[in-house]
Amino acid sequence: MKWSMRLGTLAGIAVYVHATFLILLLWIALSYWRSEQSLQAVAQGVGFILALFACVVLHELGHALTARRFGIKTRDITLLPIGGVASLEKMPDDPKQEILVALAGPAVNIVIAGLIWLWLNLQQAVMPGELSSMLQGSMLQQLLVVNLFLAGFNLLPAFPMDGGRVLRALLAMRMDRTAATRRAASVGQAFALWLGLVGMLYNPFLLFIALFVWIGAMAEAGTEEIRSLLHDATLSHAIITHFESLSPYDSLARVIKLTLDGVQKDFPVIENGEVIGVLTQEDLLRGLQEKGALANVGEYMQTNVEEADINESLESVMKRLQSSGGRLLAVTENNRLAGIVNIDNIMELVRIEAALREGNRAFRGL
Repeated sequence: MKWSMRLGTLAGIAVYVHATFLILLLWIALSYWRSEQSLQAVAQGVGFILALFACVVLHELGHALTARRFGIKTRDITLLPIGGVASLEKMPDDPKQEILVALAGPAVNIVIAGLIWLWLNLQQAVMPGELSSMLQGSMLQQLLVVNLFLAGFNLLPAFPMDGGRVLRALLAMRMDRTAATRRAASVGQAFALWLGLVGMLYNPFLLFIALFVWIGAMAEAGTEEIRSLLHDATLSHAIITHFESLSPYDSLARVIKLTLDGVQKDFPVIENGEVIGVLTQEDLLRGLQEKGALANVGEYMQTNVEEADINESLESVMKRLQSSGGRLLAVTENNRLAGIVNIDNIMELVRIEAALREGNRAFRGL
């Protein structure tokens, strides 16, 4: 994620903090300084937030380690002001496994709360009878309550919370996964509307949470729709067979002409019948700025071009393009170049297929 700084590695997973999280810490520090005029109060306030987000990291680590048991890797964990995000390669296709991965995060919070409760009892600390009273107590008492809140909040049956994924997995045991996602997203949006209404009547902060839930539900439904479309299609559905190619010895002036004459932005560079590189529009602009139109393509082309068989699924291809940061992939058939494919063409196919599905649903509803 952009504007993120690496903090370190936990259980082999890189942990990042987003720049906006530092703004949150600064805001917390200023708030305590204005109200208390005490460096000790500032240190305690910032310390509590850091401890809280340490619990958030452990929550996300619970998801990641459980997913690892099912062969799913986690690219990284990123801390944001609104919480943490574990970037799993995917959620398990098996609904039972998805339930376990989703519940692992809240389970970590419950375990943390239990350990804090046990420690406080061993220390014979005074424990208020009500959780609300504990929010006014020591830092450990506050962390106990907040961890219970995090567990309960994440178990709400609404995307993007863990409870929404549990609901989707339970529905997927009885229906198609895409339909289950759509149903779970509808439940999440209904919950967001109710939360927004409560927010308007009692607490404006709930409006922010409602918006977060609404957008998360829409995003999850859209992502699953795309995954379903890509999973059912192969490269043969999105291959570009009519395209312009370059030689590494061509000048950038030829690339300018090809760019202005058509709509192609990324050009495969071919030598002796093999794709040896790709020149993107960004590469072209960089070359023009540094050496002008007479520079050779070979000086600015990218050489990390991946290949894929024409029968490979688009879902797999999309993941490869995203993980490698590339935009173009050479498509082969019987070990011979059959065409190219890029992210733009894949997404164009997705939009067309989504429109066709929506049209079919509307037709069946008549």
